[in-house]
Amino acid sequence: MKQVNGEKLLASLGSGVEKLRGRLTPDAPMDRVTWFQAGGLAELMFQPHDVEDLATFLQILPADVPLTVVGVGSNLLVRDGGIPGVVLRLSAKGFGQVELVGENRIKAGAICPDKHIAAMAMDNGIGGFAFYYGIPGSIGGALRMNAGANGTETRERVVEVHALDRQGNKHVLSNADMGYTYRHSAAPADLIFTHAVFEGYPEERGKIRAEMDAVRQHRETVQPVKEKTGGSTFKNPEGHSAWKLIDDAGGRGLMNGGAQMSSLHCNFMINIGHATGYDLEYLGEMVRQRVFEHSGVKLEWEIKRLGVFMPGREVRPFQGVTTE
Repeated sequence: MKQVNGEKLLASLGSGVEKLRGRLTPDAPMDRVTWFQAGGLAELMFQPHDVEDLATFLQILPADVPLTVVGVGSNLLVRDGGIPGVVLRLSAKGFGQVELVGENRIKAGAICPDKHIAAMAMDNGIGGFAFYYGIPGSIGGALRMNAGANGTETRERVVEVHALDRQGNKHVLSNADMGYTYRHSAAPADLIFTHAVFEGYPEERGKIRAEMDAVRQHRETVQPVKEKTGGSTFKNPEGHSAWKLIDDAGGRGLMNGGAQMSSLHCNFMINIGHATGYDLEYLGEMVRQRVFEHSGVKLEWEIKRLGVFMPGREVRPFQGVTTE
């Protein structure tokens, strides 16, 4: 059932849209965007041509219209009622660049895949980026959530982050401004990251390649990389591994509709057929409840959940589990 009216929203923006060079798509299907291949419609999707085009759009967008930024859709669960307002999806052409900008420094656009910055670093003998080779997302998401793997986090490499605010004004944030903690940034939620500068250190290419090969081999061995998945479902609680808590609580292979906790890595949720956003989120809450009852630990979602529920298909947190 169609829950949004993108044509009406588009018309409400007036003649200002004629200045835009990017693509505006009313009622855009989010199941074509997310790696889960599930979820409802975006009321209106905008893919800006470049930073200036994005700034122009932000200047004409009314303050009361919700704005949601998505990347490559790797760590994203969209609810079946869709996403009201505007979904901003940065284009690879305008925001996917990666280049050297100084000794051991790399500039990367927000939609640049994490593994591309790892490859650039290896080609130029810059160490410290091999961990990105195993993270299936884009730099914008990594900046927002302090993505990490194999003992290294984004905050260890960031020099400065460039962003636009909701009014289209430009900002430059230092590493300290980002306020990084585990899987979290304290940067204002309304900032839209456009690109960032990272710094590594000199290292032999052969050593870097070996690190990247190890990351790839580990990921392909223990993670369901060929499935429709959203990556790690829950954050690791302090002193615990989320997968171990799920496994001990009987969550490995647990199913709900077309959704399943992977039998290979039980902190990975997968769409095994035609799972809906409801199937996936309900399964996640089932797992949280089981873990809470078994260990007393409250798992927190790492996957970002967006949008509204379909009427009658709401997912409520289970008893004992708080809502983030």
